[in-house]
Amino acid sequence: MKVLAIQGSYRNNGKTSSMLKYAIKRAKELGHKVTELNLFEKRLDYCKSCGKCDETGQCVYTNDDIEEITSLIKNTDVIILAAPVYWGNVPAIVKNLFDRMVGASMKHTKAFPMPRLSGKRYILLTACHTKAPFDKIFGQSSGIAKNAKEFFKTAGVKEIGMAVCDDTNNREIVPNKILAKVNKLVERI
Repeated sequence: MKVLAIQGSYRNNGKTSSMLKYAIKRAKELGHKVTELNLFEKRLDYCKSCGKCDETGQCVYTNDDIEEITSLIKNTDVIILAAPVYWGNVPAIVKNLFDRMVGASMKHTKAFPMPRLSGKRYILLTACHTKAPFDKIFGQSSGIAKNAKEFFKTAGVKEIGMAVCDDTNNREIVPNKILAKVNKLVERI
């Protein structure tokens, strides 16, 4: 399987990044071909809401890295998205990617949007300061899950699962229990 590991965290040594590095290592050990993409190393302009992508199936403003990123996403089987919780949502760089991928991920119809990335699957890895179960109750990890799920579902990408490292202010490293969950998700690829 081709796996695209998307780093959506600015901190390369944070909990979310540690989870992604572990997932990449396990995916490679299992024989998957892994491509790594750090969004913070790419240039992504903001969506101009011109609507042309709905006709063409991709963003027409290509003076940044959107064509490269779109090609990577279109040519993979599984996406592993690692993004920390920012106010119950994905970080701005990930939200910007979702906005710029509108035409590549779906086509508007008179009813529900038609997916353009069907046949792919995804894993969401995230971390937040809020301790469980309050991270879910107060919309932190549940909020990011809802937002990522909405993008992927509309695009036709099916969920494999999600792993959350909660209470990050009080943890030096990602606990083995959470890494075991990451491992189980990667094994489901």
